[in-house]
Amino acid sequence: MPIRTTPFDTLLVANRGEIACRVMRTARQMGLRTVAVYSDADADARHVREADEAIRLGPAPARESYLDIQRVLDAARRSGAGAIHPGYGFLSENGEFVDACQKAGIVFVGPPASAIAAMGDKSAAKARMTDAGVPLVPGYHGQDQADDVLRREADSIGYPVLLKASAGGGGKGMRVVESGDEFQAALDGCRRESRAAFGDDRMLIEKYLTQPRHVEVQVFCDSHGNGVYLFERDCSVQRRHQKVLEEAPAPGMSEELRREMGEAAVRAAREIGYVGAGTVEFLLDAPQDQSEAQQRFYFMEMNTRLQVEHPVTEMITGEDLVEWQLRVAMGEPLPKEQSALRIDGHSFEARLYAEDADNDFLPATGQLTRFALDMQGAALSSHQVRLDSGVESGDSVSMHYDPMLAKLIVHGADRDAALATLNRALAALDIQGVVTNRGFLQRLASHPAFKAAELDTRFIERHADTLFAQQQTSAEQLASAALIALHQLAAERESQSPWDRHDGFRLNGPRQIRIALSDPGDASEPDPDSLTIVEGRHAADADAWQLSIKGRQREAIHFTASLTDLPGDALAVTLDGHRRRLQARRDGNVIVMTAAQGETRLLWRRIDAIDAGARESEASLTAPMHGTVVALLVEPGQSVSKGDALMVMEAMKMEHTLSAPADGSVDSFHFSAGDNVGQGDVLLNFSANDANG
Repeated sequence: MPIRTTPFDTLLVANRGEIACRVMRTARQMGLRTVAVYSDADADARHVREADEAIRLGPAPARESYLDIQRVLDAARRSGAGAIHPGYGFLSENGEFVDACQKAGIVFVGPPASAIAAMGDKSAAKARMTDAGVPLVPGYHGQDQADDVLRREADSIGYPVLLKASAGGGGKGMRVVESGDEFQAALDGCRRESRAAFGDDRMLIEKYLTQPRHVEVQVFCDSHGNGVYLFERDCSVQRRHQKVLEEAPAPGMSEELRREMGEAAVRAAREIGYVGAGTVEFLLDAPQDQSEAQQRFYFMEMNTRLQVEHPVTEMITGEDLVEWQLRVAMGEPLPKEQSALRIDGHSFEARLYAEDADNDFLPATGQLTRFALDMQGAALSSHQVRLDSGVESGDSVSMHYDPMLAKLIVHGADRDAALATLNRALAALDIQGVVTNRGFLQRLASHPAFKAAELDTRFIERHADTLFAQQQTSAEQLASAALIALHQLAAERESQSPWDRHDGFRLNGPRQIRIALSDPGDASEPDPDSLTIVEGRHAADADAWQLSIKGRQREAIHFTASLTDLPGDALAVTLDGHRRRLQARRDGNVIVMTAAQGETRLLWRRIDAIDAGARESEASLTAPMHGTVVALLVEPGQSVSKGDALMVMEAMKMEHTLSAPADGSVDSFHFSAGDNVGQGDVLLNFSANDANG
């Protein structure tokens, strides 16, 4: 049965996560009914919640759900879907699936199976690109796969060379070979990986460019013979051949080079009879010391689907590429000709993953207790920032699928403006419950070499020393965290009766509070030498705090500080007249601050709270931190005067004496000498004498 060419009214999205949500958003805007599919692991996922209808495919493993062609087609039949959008990944480049859709009379929103097959075999694809006049990296793409033949070809090309699996992708079956002595071992390893991943161990060899950029061109073709390019994206910043930060347009591109690459990409698409959205990927040999005239580009591969990074193209062109896909699938011509397409400004996309970048990018799982972007607090607008997300607060991150949570996309008038917005938006992300690469993205986006557009595919490797260096907490960050904690204590005091306060507050005179700051990962009884002690004095009739910070610094550092709440999670911290805006939140006793340079998390513990002029040993009636009761100094019911010592506890190898907050008596002690107490535990009940008595 031929593919239907009449418009459809129901679209099934055969994918999950952020791409499923993104495709359904456009489909609904076009008046289409949307159908989601899901595995058992995704029964409560966001894409399921947002669809008009959702159908279970099967168990969590992808091969038993999202990759099961028959189950996906059965879901389309049950829902009455006339078309299937594959998203990216899973079945998006599976020719067998395209053929199955055609036989079932269901429109596949993508290219024909023949085009997918033409680009699926990398050796054959490169041969066809030669016929189409698309430049190739010098290399060997032949059918003779004998070891000695491959070795001779590598020697002829000249080292270093890149061994690549002919049927590969995603960095599997790929090795750089620096010399002939390394060749055989590298060849054996690549073949093993390729057989395991693709069931095919054929290899191709290419000249390894030492400082290449990864630049790809967005192309679109329809069934009426029209083809256009929607300019290029730079995707050079990668880890393990996986993209991390993408931008459009590619920096440093002359109009002549842009046109040459765009036209070559359209020729590549037409050579294989392409229809729909596709991306032609090039290596741009453009070291920093080369002139534009010396820059050369070479065909690498073509992705026969929508790309993860398509939003940056949408941001600079103003076009909805998913809408273009759906209209082409309905048999319509392309919405615009090449002459009508323009570049407006600059855009970046940051891929937000549930992974620990500082632990070899180890994937993370768990529940997102909070997932939000504080647009108001960061003074961001919807035309500047877009968050394509597959999750919301409360969602779980599964071990079964790709750990990408969302894509943060920004737009600016030029590259500098867009990059500044990216840094502000990254700082405004509030993610709790699961480890993410947000901090790593901030370090990338604020790196001097990235700001200067000194890009190549080994950017992360070249700058690993600075990108993965242990971040030192500055005196300004310590002061800001202490100020937030002190501000919280002051706010709590204002809502309490003076006799209910457990912080040494007095009706007259300035207040003094001492707190300890440490890494949240420290043990409950950390080494005192690792602590930073902050002493804050706050006059009753003034907004400013006098801060004294001492710890790992040799000498105390002093600040006059004040804090102002701003919309959202934003704060303005003023230190010695220098006002800084930052995003901050209080997660229990952990202060979390984010700025363009990254995230800072500090745990604060209360040490004591005393009046100016009172004994330094005076403390609150709650335990300032974890410790041990040393001695009870009075009997229950015994009359005491304000300031009399009531009990002694030891914490962090220091003794702290708790004193009477007023004239009165201790009703009862809650702990005895030798007992361990936790931070915030109420240690005793105290009754103050009647002030009028």
